[in-house]
Amino acid sequence: MKVILVRHGDAEADIPEGMEDDARVLTQRARLSLPAHFAQLTAHLGTPDIIFTSPLVRAVQTATLLAVALRYEGPLKTHRHLYPDSAVGAVEAILEGHSAGTLILVGHQPTIGATAAHLLGLPSFPRPVSPGTAIGIERPDEGLDPAKLLFFGAPGSPVLVE
Repeated sequence: MKVILVRHGDAEADIPEGMEDDARVLTQRARLSLPAHFAQLTAHLGTPDIIFTSPLVRAVQTATLLAVALRYEGPLKTHRHLYPDSAVGAVEAILEGHSAGTLILVGHQPTIGATAAHLLGLPSFPRPVSPGTAIGIERPDEGLDPAKLLFFGAPGSPVLVE
């Protein structure tokens, strides 16, 4: 199974009046720059079988931009285990239902970095996970073999391929 973890793009710092943090949207700069960033990653991302996203507005916006860049027309599903304060192990519930193929999970920091570390068997992820970063991980379908880092793509930086 290929798991792609994506941190949502840069969000507005201000919370709209009368709303909560859930309502924060991507900055205009993020909305304009993320499509090109994701387009550069298409060879690494491949064709997903499904995209899961946090229900928060900024994550859904990022997932939508990613889906357009990939020309993905399949399901885009929100999942409560991708909220900002979700336990790392909670993501396992999403993965258990999909033993093969490519899954993309769009969420928040620190969950995305912590999930990458968890899947790779590391105490912490060795790189900063800035907004818009995508981390590709190959997870064995069976057995106890460790997962393998495939790529790390942060906006404005060359893609690191393992």
